[in-house]
Amino acid sequence: MSYDIAVIEGDGIGPEVIDAVRPLIERTADGYGFGIETTNYGWGSERYLEEGAMMPEDGLDRLADHDAILLGAVGHPDVPDHVALHGLLLPIRKGFDQRICKRPSVLFEGIESPLRGYSGGEIDFVVFRENTEGEYADVGGREHRGEDHEVAVQTAVFTREATETIVRTAFEAAAEREGHLTNITKSNAQAYSMVFWDEVVAEVSEEYPTVAVERLLVDAASMDLVRRPEEFDVLVASNLFGDVLTDLGAIVSGSLGLAASANLASGDEPSMFEPVHGSAPDIVGQGVANPLATVLSTALLFDYLGESAASDRLWEVVREQLADPNAPRTPDVGGEAGTEDVVADLADRL
Repeated sequence: MSYDIAVIEGDGIGPEVIDAVRPLIERTADGYGFGIETTNYGWGSERYLEEGAMMPEDGLDRLADHDAILLGAVGHPDVPDHVALHGLLLPIRKGFDQRICKRPSVLFEGIESPLRGYSGGEIDFVVFRENTEGEYADVGGREHRGEDHEVAVQTAVFTREATETIVRTAFEAAAEREGHLTNITKSNAQAYSMVFWDEVVAEVSEEYPTVAVERLLVDAASMDLVRRPEEFDVLVASNLFGDVLTDLGAIVSGSLGLAASANLASGDEPSMFEPVHGSAPDIVGQGVANPLATVLSTALLFDYLGESAASDRLWEVVREQLADPNAPRTPDVGGEAGTEDVVADLADRL
């Protein structure tokens, strides 16, 4: 069996971590009896600066026949963030209906949380974020630009279909894990969209009587992820709230350099996997970017393809490495090693 993976190295440290991890991906696949073929697409901010578009008009058509997509990073100091987001990430997520975003947060043994008193394994939760609509819906506009009475309108969109999909996916995960789901909302202030969201959660919860449901306003959830992160198991949130809380989750569990992400399509279209760390322009070219988020994103990709043994092994070798005080580490997790050193050590452990 062989899988065809589209690789978008993207911006900043994206090409560095993808190039470093690629041999490890191929070696893992070979060790578990399947093949990986990759097709590179040089899309991103450099293309935008040269040609005025992050990807070509037929970009989605080119990606559609691949089994999955691996993305390095998106973002460039000379390209406005909204241009990068709306020029590459959102078109792929929306075009392939990748409405489920899954982001695990794990405090690994050997990693120090910025929170006092936590050790390896005591923080372990996963956030399910609605990924295609909500607050990131491209609905709105601006009038009277430059005038004193200029107006900007941004409209959030919540459909029952997408909301039920992400909520049910989160409940299924909670039923398989510890049986606890936290619904992140802001229904005290957003009386239409978030009240609707809460109603859907209540309806779907009836299908999962073994799952205990906790409801938190997003501001309280932000506080509690710092105050009591060990009590969380599965969280479900809208696009904006999920985006914010997952970065917080990555930090309380040690580093953005360890944060993996899966954008899962609801149908037969390809899903996309990406590290959460962004393009990190401040360390580009220094060879010190942490490759582990990309490795763990690849583990999520393997699991999506049905290669669960290979996925489990990647998680295992990352755990082994981080628990080893003599193993190489990049600066974001307290070490002095480079990207290539970390990957080479992982390869030896495989």
